[in-house]
Amino acid sequence: MNAVFLRYLESIGKQNIGKFSFFHQSASLNEIRKMARLRVVDNSEIGKRAMAEGKPPRCIHVYNKKGVGTIGDIVLVAIKGEKKKAVLVGLKQNQNPKVPKYDSNNIVLIDDNGTPLGTRIHVPIPTILRTILKEKTHAKGAEYTKLLGIASKFV
Repeated sequence: MNAVFLRYLESIGKQNIGKFSFFHQSASLNEIRKMARLRVVDNSEIGKRAMAEGKPPRCIHVYNKKGVGTIGDIVLVAIKGEKKKAVLVGLKQNQNPKVPKYDSNNIVLIDDNGTPLGTRIHVPIPTILRTILKEKTHAKGAEYTKLLGIASKFV
């Protein structure tokens, strides 16, 4: 490491430099597990503020038995100091054939009964999501058809 750079860091108050512990080191995960960074793709107010500030939501819990989120799964996210539920609508990990792979892990924020917090989804969502969410919707359970209704583009 450059000695001049180390002296500069010590002068600004970084005493314990180690291996640059103050720089951001974690990479974006290719699968949705706990602490994975996500991208809000709807126009909900809390989602827009979090993405504009550069503090994307992080996954706290995945609501399935495997603990790894796939497309259509419900996750609990920490966003702006609050806990919100969200639906995974696009993933970075390798997908089954005929399911598109995205550049980022996309979510749509929902409230407890499955109603989306936003009124529009900005990115195209996969058509396979229709069948996945239809299987997860029960007569007395959450209603996810509203999420499909606000989507304008399907891939």
